[in-house]
Amino acid sequence: CLPDETSLSMWLPGDASEAQQLTLFAEDDDTESAPPASRVRPGEVRRLLPARDDLRPLYVTGHGLSVGKSGEVLQIKERGKLVQEARIGEISQVNLLGNVQLTAAAVQGLCWAEKPIAHFTYGGWFHGLTQGLGLKNVFLRKNQFRRAEEPEFCLRFARDVVVSKIRNQRVLLQRNHVEPPATTLRMLKRFSDQAAAASELEELLGIEGVAARLYFESFTGMIKVEGEAAISFDFRERNRRPPRDPVNALLSFAYSLLTKDITIVCHTIGFDPFIGFYHQPRFGRPALALDLMEGFRPIVGDSTVLTAVNNPMDTAADFFRVGDAVALKPAGRKRFLHAYEQRMDALVTHPLFGYRV
Repeated sequence: CLPDETSLSMWLPGDASEAQQLTLFAEDDDTESAPPASRVRPGEVRRLLPARDDLRPLYVTGHGLSVGKSGEVLQIKERGKLVQEARIGEISQVNLLGNVQLTAAAVQGLCWAEKPIAHFTYGGWFHGLTQGLGLKNVFLRKNQFRRAEEPEFCLRFARDVVVSKIRNQRVLLQRNHVEPPATTLRMLKRFSDQAAAASELEELLGIEGVAARLYFESFTGMIKVEGEAAISFDFRERNRRPPRDPVNALLSFAYSLLTKDITIVCHTIGFDPFIGFYHQPRFGRPALALDLMEGFRPIVGDSTVLTAVNNPMDTAADFFRVGDAVALKPAGRKRFLHAYEQRMDALVTHPLFGYRV
């Protein structure tokens, strides 16, 4: 939220419908140390609209490719032959999927320009990031570590995370299911209310798990393909590591991309992505990124999968099987990446203040 919007929500702790009827503005520039109620008064929210980011992510996928640098231009080559160029100033990040080589000059240029490099396996598993210095806001991280040791704060944060996820799952079913089961919708509403009143993190984990099982039991009703494709995209349950059917392969890939994007956001702001408040610290797990992505799983990850399957952008021919695992072929991966970026670039209306963002 923008400054005036944040002040408004702090000044009005009541229902959001009350806030829609009142607006306010900051009295002066020296407001950070003042209590919320004293730093604002009723007035008008300044129309400071967030700018759209014209930068676009670069995806390099496939074996035998290399990324070099000439001046301020990245050069993607295959067996020494130039196949694509991209100006560093026009990209937001570089994503490498599979065995892609990166020259030292390219790494240095991207780090200097503060453009993160995300590394994935060929199957789409997110390995990590290469970037410049990053994490410069040490004071923010000190507060983050302090808050992570406060059980009450962690519980409040975790409640919001789980409630958002369950509510978004319910909304997605209502909007996309052929005939959403009334019992499932009623139970998801109940679980959302229980999560909002949970008294410990272990209780939230149980509520989230049962709600997810109910949601994925109805997921197949949102897949609207016919004929032989219906057999290929038959979804029974959520499975992973490895995904054993095309829909689960797409879901895992979408969640991997979402984890990457939110990890980059954490680094950009100055948070440590490995110190979470709901997901507990574990070696190598970006707990805060996983916390923040929970509410976006349905409306970004699942929504992208449904778009790719139902339109259709990906077909049964875009997958291959190795043992029990199912993965995307290169052409299908490129189309799915396009669907994901379209979803991330979609304009939405702010539910309280009404502008498009």
